[in-house]
Amino acid sequence: MDHLREKTISRDVLFEGKVIDLHIEEVELPNGNTSRRELIKHPGAVAILAITNDRKLVMVQQYRKALEKVIVEIPAGKLEKGEAPEVTAKRELEEETGYDCETLTPLISFYTSPGFADELVHLFIAKGLKKMENPAGLDEDEFVDVLEVTLEEAVDLIKEKKIYDAKTAYAVQYLQLQQALGE
Repeated sequence: MDHLREKTISRDVLFEGKVIDLHIEEVELPNGNTSRRELIKHPGAVAILAITNDRKLVMVQQYRKALEKVIVEIPAGKLEKGEAPEVTAKRELEEETGYDCETLTPLISFYTSPGFADELVHLFIAKGLKKMENPAGLDEDEFVDVLEVTLEEAVDLIKEKKIYDAKTAYAVQYLQLQQALGE
């Protein structure tokens, strides 16, 4: 597979932000030619497929500026430096939904947009949910409504383009597959 590797010739950091950094890299291609790559560096994130005891999915509805609209998503958040994904998942579940969980099981990790970004999302399933009396609050720039929906309602939200992000669609379709397989 090394015959496909691109060698970095130079790297310019154009922007260092709170969530992402933007790099421009000049690379040598496998055929010896050169090209330019615009890359987003991201610390990684978690997403939580939280399932209540009555088999409802806990989701959040929030405005996404990049899309200029409100969408429905599973709880998620950015990894803090040095923080284990499991710790981030528990924290984000509490902050965004007010729930704690008995079990938090890693499901899969995936890259969101490998053509230009290195963001790796760690997807967890949370079960044995318990509403907390005094949960940690949302970040100061975060505003969400918490929803509890059935799997069928979540599928409808995908059809209606209210669920419109990959991590949430993936999680819903994972549950559909598990149901189809009788697991």
